This record gives sequence, C-alpha cells and structure tokens, in this order.
Amino acid sequence: MTTLDARGLSCPEPVIMIQKAMKTKEASYVMMVDNHASKENVTRFAEKAGYTVTIKENGGEYTLEMRK
Repeated sequence: MTTLDARGLSCPEPVIMIQKAMKTKEASYVMMVDNHASKENVTRFAEKAGYTVTIKENGGEYTLEMRK
C-alpha cells in the first residue's frame, strides 16, 4: 500500500500524484488531502480507474482509502 500526503496542495497536483502512483498497479493506496476539491477530484479519478474509495474526515482533513 502506498501512502501519499497531498495536504497543502491544490488541484490538479493531488490528482497528478495519484495518477503517477497508480502506474505501479498496486491494489490499494491511501491519500491525505485537506480541501474539498481535491477530495472530490481524487475520488472521481480513482473510481474511473476501478478503485473503491472510502473517505474518512478528521478536522477538515480527509483520508482517502482506494482499493481494487
């Protein structure tokens, strides 16, 4: 499982990060983001790539767990 920290970054940077990471074709990834737009855009990208996304919110930060 690869963990990516995209807190403090605005789109499209988090989407580019997960896109590059998914080239390894792992079964799961975790990404931390701290804004709504990144949460929505990364979720949409991962779902289009065939991953199921679970989102946990903690004080305005989001942890996205992506699994195939």
